[in-house]
Amino acid sequence: MSSLAIAFILTVLGVVSAALAASHYNCDGPLGSNLPQASFQSSSQSSTSNVPHFSKLNRRDGAGGWSPQVTDRQPWLQLDLRDRMEVTAVATQGRFGSSDWVSGYLLLFSDTGLAWKQYRQEDGVGRFVGNVNADGVVHHKLSHSIRSRFLRFVPLDWNPSGWVGLRVEVYGCAYKSYVADFDGRSSLLYRFNQKSMSTVKDVISLRFKSRQAEGVLLHGEGQRGDYITLELHRGRLALYLNLDDTRLRFSSGRVAVTLGSLLDDQHWHSVLIERFNKQVNLTVDTHTQHFRTKGEGDSLEVDYELSFGGIPLPGKPGTFLRKNFHGCIENLYYNGINIIDLAKRRKPQIYSVGNVTFSCSQPQLVSTTFLSSSSSFLSLPATPSASGGFTVRFQFRTWNPDGLLLSTQLSLEPQRLELQISNSRLRLTHHTSAQQKEEVSTGHRVNDGLWHTVSLGSRSLQVTMTLDSEPSSTIELADHMDAGDNLYFGGCPSLSPADPGCENPMLAFQGCMRLISINSQPMDLNLVQQGRLGKYKELQFDTCGIHDRCLPNFCEHGGQCSQSWNTFYCDCSGTGYAGATCHNSIYEASCEAYRLTGSSSGYFSIDPDGSGPLGATQVFCNMTEDKVWTVVTHNSTDPVRVQGSTLQKPYVMKFNYSASPEQLMALVAGSEQCQQEVVYSCRKSRLFNTWDGSPLSWWVDQGGERRTYWGGFLPGVQQCSCSLEENCMDMNYFCNCDANTDSWANDTGVLSYKEHLPVSEIVIGDTNRTGSEALYRIGPLRCYGDKSVWNAASFYQESSYLHFPTLQAELSADISFYFKTSVPSGVFLEDLGLKDFIRVELSSPSVVTFSFDVGNGGVVLAVKSHVPLNDRQWHYVRAERNVKEASLQVDQLPLRFLEAPSDGHLRLRLNSQLFVGGTAARQRGFMGCIRTLNINGMTFNLEERAKMTPGVSAGCPGHCSGSSSLCHNRGRCIEKNSGYVCDCSQSAYGGPSCKEEVSVSFDRESSVTYTFQEPFSVMQNRSSQASRVYRESTRARENMAFSFMTTQSPAMLLTVSTFSQQYIAVILALNGSLQIWYRLHVYRKPDVFSPSPSSLADGRLHRIRIHRQGKDVYLQIDQDIHRKYTLSSDAELILIRSLTLGKVIGGENFDEEVMQAGSKGFIGCLSSVQFNHVAPLKAALLNRGSSLVSVRGHLVESNCGVLADSTTSHPLSDQAAKANKDKEQQGNDTRHDSAVIGGVVTAVVFITLCVVVVMTRFLYQHRQAQRDASIKEKEHRHNLETAYRREAAYQAEPVYRAESAYRTELHLHDSATLRDNREYYI
Repeated sequence: MSSLAIAFILTVLGVVSAALAASHYNCDGPLGSNLPQASFQSSSQSSTSNVPHFSKLNRRDGAGGWSPQVTDRQPWLQLDLRDRMEVTAVATQGRFGSSDWVSGYLLLFSDTGLAWKQYRQEDGVGRFVGNVNADGVVHHKLSHSIRSRFLRFVPLDWNPSGWVGLRVEVYGCAYKSYVADFDGRSSLLYRFNQKSMSTVKDVISLRFKSRQAEGVLLHGEGQRGDYITLELHRGRLALYLNLDDTRLRFSSGRVAVTLGSLLDDQHWHSVLIERFNKQVNLTVDTHTQHFRTKGEGDSLEVDYELSFGGIPLPGKPGTFLRKNFHGCIENLYYNGINIIDLAKRRKPQIYSVGNVTFSCSQPQLVSTTFLSSSSSFLSLPATPSASGGFTVRFQFRTWNPDGLLLSTQLSLEPQRLELQISNSRLRLTHHTSAQQKEEVSTGHRVNDGLWHTVSLGSRSLQVTMTLDSEPSSTIELADHMDAGDNLYFGGCPSLSPADPGCENPMLAFQGCMRLISINSQPMDLNLVQQGRLGKYKELQFDTCGIHDRCLPNFCEHGGQCSQSWNTFYCDCSGTGYAGATCHNSIYEASCEAYRLTGSSSGYFSIDPDGSGPLGATQVFCNMTEDKVWTVVTHNSTDPVRVQGSTLQKPYVMKFNYSASPEQLMALVAGSEQCQQEVVYSCRKSRLFNTWDGSPLSWWVDQGGERRTYWGGFLPGVQQCSCSLEENCMDMNYFCNCDANTDSWANDTGVLSYKEHLPVSEIVIGDTNRTGSEALYRIGPLRCYGDKSVWNAASFYQESSYLHFPTLQAELSADISFYFKTSVPSGVFLEDLGLKDFIRVELSSPSVVTFSFDVGNGGVVLAVKSHVPLNDRQWHYVRAERNVKEASLQVDQLPLRFLEAPSDGHLRLRLNSQLFVGGTAARQRGFMGCIRTLNINGMTFNLEERAKMTPGVSAGCPGHCSGSSSLCHNRGRCIEKNSGYVCDCSQSAYGGPSCKEEVSVSFDRESSVTYTFQEPFSVMQNRSSQASRVYRESTRARENMAFSFMTTQSPAMLLTVSTFSQQYIAVILALNGSLQIWYRLHVYRKPDVFSPSPSSLADGRLHRIRIHRQGKDVYLQIDQDIHRKYTLSSDAELILIRSLTLGKVIGGENFDEEVMQAGSKGFIGCLSSVQFNHVAPLKAALLNRGSSLVSVRGHLVESNCGVLADSTTSHPLSDQAAKANKDKEQQGNDTRHDSAVIGGVVTAVVFITLCVVVVMTRFLYQHRQAQRDASIKEKEHRHNLETAYRREAAYQAEPVYRAESAYRTELHLHDSATLRDNREYYI
């Protein structure tokens, strides 16, 4: 029987037994209505008309309920049920006819009325919601029942216009208990009737409460190696279980299954062990762990006896192998046998060792909780010691690594002692003066949540500190001294006049203390609570409120949980995931995603289901072809020769892939196409029986089904590739091997029906005849594409929506999608519960909101864009909610997040369908397109659901209808069958829409040099489209654009040099002003323009655009209008050699001021540099190592351009002033030039006539050549990718390297808008 089936049987048995028990078990009767007056107690009462026994539900006795004194700092109402009862529900009411009621409270329970424990609901919430008026009844059914005698209601909040008023009732039934008390030196032995007991199924149940963190509860073992041990270890329950494995019996490496925490809290805990064969369920309180036990057998064989409470050593009465249990056990059942009942009736099967009694002794260890890490403290007077000096002793437990435990002023001022937890160690500090101190430390991880005992004493000239059983640490004193008048435990009061030297060093103590004694006198904290002893603030008496926030472990994917008093943390190291709860994969989902980040071919880890349960797997990403192939290898990729196999004894090879079957299924399902090559050669070895067509060899698919097709045929067709291609060597057969010839034949094919891939096994059965053999090789699995990326739906009715099954997202949910719309608002998705909900919507044209409620009240996260989001462009949204925090991301806007309350509800409980594109009310529906909807790693098939939904259509038409807005900064929108891509090869920008800043931080020694090839040779190897662009840029001469940010001057921004010693330089002068240098003639002075005397080295981002046409140079700085300057010559740059950004080394032809700036280099940020069709900065980043790009010094890719741009503003008033000034200047220039216009017009007309005559003949001669070029250009517009693949024919030429960056750029963004680009969007 499979382990899955056994686990299912265990689950069904548990459910059935629970249902049967419930049908015969009624435990909801009122328990408080018949209690006597003495059973009701309180912290105080406001009057004799508000005494505690007037607090019965629906009664109007006295003043209609209980109310405490107004001065009561910690009011509570307590019920004594007279015996231990099982409580299943509670109800509250306000004081009758008044404005007094409780709106929130805690529920505590206790067996003794001294040591209390806070009741927590299923998800750890301790707060109960109370009343909203005086007479309404609020009823709470407890998620797990309480078995206790005393209950205490502790009001937290009440009507702000009134006071605390309370009437209560509790519901339940009587509770029967068989109890045994173990004193740490005793045990019960249950002896079998035969020598050994062998069981296949075991059910062991018990309840216990312990005074210690260590102790054996149950033990049994057999001679063949079987054993079972249940013991407390460091406050957790450990189960050791082994079946028939002698290797583990005496091994020190025995592994325990541990569960539970803080089980030494002197309160009852339930344990249930269910075993069937090797499958085991271990339940402690409300937490269950399933596991499979060690060993070879299925039965547990125990010799002679089972021991409870300890492990007695054979032959030595009263001697035990391990530390015994010290506490009480009740209702102990072993396979239906009531062990304690047998012991109590002194049955012969039970042997008692030591002193076992049958009533539970009542402990007197009462704790106090320090609630605040900033303001809690307890001040107690230092009683005088008869022997001089002082001693302090107490116990503490906490999760916090830092906190003040004790502070006291010594008799010799200003000396004082401080005892604190620092970095998880205990540290004692003796302050001898304001500047001098002595310190000693001890312990390790004292913040482990366990009780620790610390003693501090002053005697003679020493102060001694002792922690638990560790050696003492001592500080030597110069003089004998006593403690001051007060001892401060847990913290210091703020601005205390009694002790101004008491200050919290870092944090106050947050945790529990008990057994406080000063000079050997125990401190009665009841007197403190009553105000009769000492002072306190932010304390909770009679209970230890410590709570294990790592149980259960909310860290996903194997993350390690650690905690402080208020929260928990997840260590995601080595898991492959990140985030507050290790929810988000750190790996890309596909090879396509890695290519978009600029990666080249190689081995990568991919996570096909993102944040889903599957982990990452390593694959090979082949990015050298037009398609990006994901290659998954297996254990047998070399050719294998097969001989001697028959159908009865076939050859079988199973393939183990580098990914798990589940990962392979996810990879295949998410790919557009997959294939796997099967190379099969044969000699006298058939694939099919020639008589009846039955298969002699076959392969097994991913689902374990036998397959008999050997090529790209559809399933069920027993044929090979040669039949498809109609070239089989014998046309009477569908496979070459079936011809059964003595010579080698080949039936190699490619399997491409991806639902059957990969091949998991191959079976060959006809190689046993003389001369018969086969040779096969199964290639790796190869997949490409992502069919979910453009899975889109269009919503064109406000009342329309798509519905899917209820969202399974109790503890965590990440939702991501793209949308585009023109409407101002609409709901993207919504799912509802009884009270809980989750919703993502466009609430206004520029605001996306993420709202939800898990029971703590509605939460709304909003991200506001500085531009409208209903602009018909694709926008990315990612919303995440987990038990730690919630976050919302929209495009590149700043991430918004909100931390979850530390003690709030955790689970999002939904029960309706998931509505996409609308709501259940059919109002506020979304109109537009949604694509790539992914929730918790699962992509939703919007297109399939849209086909059957009115008001919604599959896909999203018109991707490039607004290409000018989709692709920015000279990027070109290219229509694809299932979307579009932006060709950014002519842009200095990157990203899916060619609007990502490409920024680099430079230091003084940094430089980037882009080396040009011969421009005409380059253009000959480009497509016709590229040639046309180059011709346009030739007529425009030069176009330059870039952004920069610096505080340095002088500085070199950009230089362009030629082989003919010409150059262009853009620099910042000594005063920080911008200067543009044009040297177009070697023997002439350069033209220099200084557009503005103001300094641009001001630490702000400045955008520069320079456009030259002939003699005219147009300049734009930031948002200013273009300024026009005139050069002394219209000469062209001949044979451009290189472009350099930053520091210039050499450059003998540069002028002195340019050389000075070049030697200083550039310190700051350069962003989105464009020179004609070249983007040198982007080329440097994409082609590191290329011979075209030379990088010197330290360059760091940065987002400084984006960040600076987001904080840079330009007042409209300043722009208007500049515009008016330039208009005046242009008016003057116009009047000055009007005198020469007539002559210029005459010359232009004459020259034009001459040119027309010459060009007419020239155009006639080349008409045919132009027609051919036009045809090629049209072909290119139909398929740009064909033109780029044509570049591969020129790989042998050096000029190819000059265009590699741009061909790569197109590939880089070929699917850029088709994925969740974490780098770009998040």
